[in-house]
Amino acid sequence: MENENKREQPLVSFQVITDTHVRDQAGHIHNLHLQKALEDIATYSRGSSGIMHVGDVTDRGLPQEYQELQRILEAQGNSLPQIRYTVGNHDIGAILWGDPPLNLTTMTQHEVGEVLGHSEEVDQRDAQDIEKTQESVSIEELWQKRLNDFTAITGMSGSYHDHWINGYHYIFLGTEQPHPKDCDMSIEQLQWLEAKLSEQAAADQPIFIFLHQPLMDTVAGSMKEQGWYGVNQDEALKAVLSRYQQAILFSGHTHWQLEAQCTMYEGGGQMPTMFNASSVAYLWTDEDEHLDGSESLHVDVYRDRVVVKGRDHVTGSWIEGAEYTVQYPVKVNGSN
Repeated sequence: MENENKREQPLVSFQVITDTHVRDQAGHIHNLHLQKALEDIATYSRGSSGIMHVGDVTDRGLPQEYQELQRILEAQGNSLPQIRYTVGNHDIGAILWGDPPLNLTTMTQHEVGEVLGHSEEVDQRDAQDIEKTQESVSIEELWQKRLNDFTAITGMSGSYHDHWINGYHYIFLGTEQPHPKDCDMSIEQLQWLEAKLSEQAAADQPIFIFLHQPLMDTVAGSMKEQGWYGVNQDEALKAVLSRYQQAILFSGHTHWQLEAQCTMYEGGGQMPTMFNASSVAYLWTDEDEHLDGSESLHVDVYRDRVVVKGRDHVTGSWIEGAEYTVQYPVKVNGSN
């Protein structure tokens, strides 16, 4: 049986990357790590259903960083499957992390426009609007600017969206506020998620969900004492997910290395399986320390199981001990 399993080909495969934190300098280590990761993925992703990016695409969501992203992607030509994106706090947050951090909510509309590359739009306004540019940008205006930049470059339809690919459902969730760190989801998004999860739902059919911030006390880095969980509607989202235990949720945000404890959260018969997808830019450890490195996940879907494997892009090799299997069918809504 073991030899048969080794020869068995997956029904579909896809890759999960996260926290690329692209900077505006071509030679920055984050950019070099992304370039090397994509080159590595190209060697084993033929026939893939896609690369699923779990957020923090850029480090500050600036035009120059998106330009660097495009340059890196264009250099790969046609070697990669399509990439679909989750919004991360660094992409759309009200704080631009740096030294010193910039708080966009304390800046005038003109200053925000200059930082985010919208100064031309401001300069072309009528004289009667000039006074308004001196006012601090509102949260709503800031959100629209940040989200518009993200969707324009990534081609995604908004902060949450879904796709049916080769017979499997891929659902992307995300914040609807420019929170510096956390995810804030509307009731509308939670209702949308419930409706989407119910589409063609079956115990033997995995549903793949992508959300930048992990739920509290689930995967590596999300324990309450660690502080890197970050969904304001944690309990409400868990309540929805608990009804669809055939789902698998992938999150980023923590950067925790795949060799750490709790890369996989099994759900305990109450919740879906969840995975920490590590980071392409740099890693974090259980000792709460920064670690140079670049990792991601590769997912193979078979008739009766989903196999998730960790990849080290610096060495171009699979990570020993970072292979996980989720068996199907699963118990759904109290039935066998």
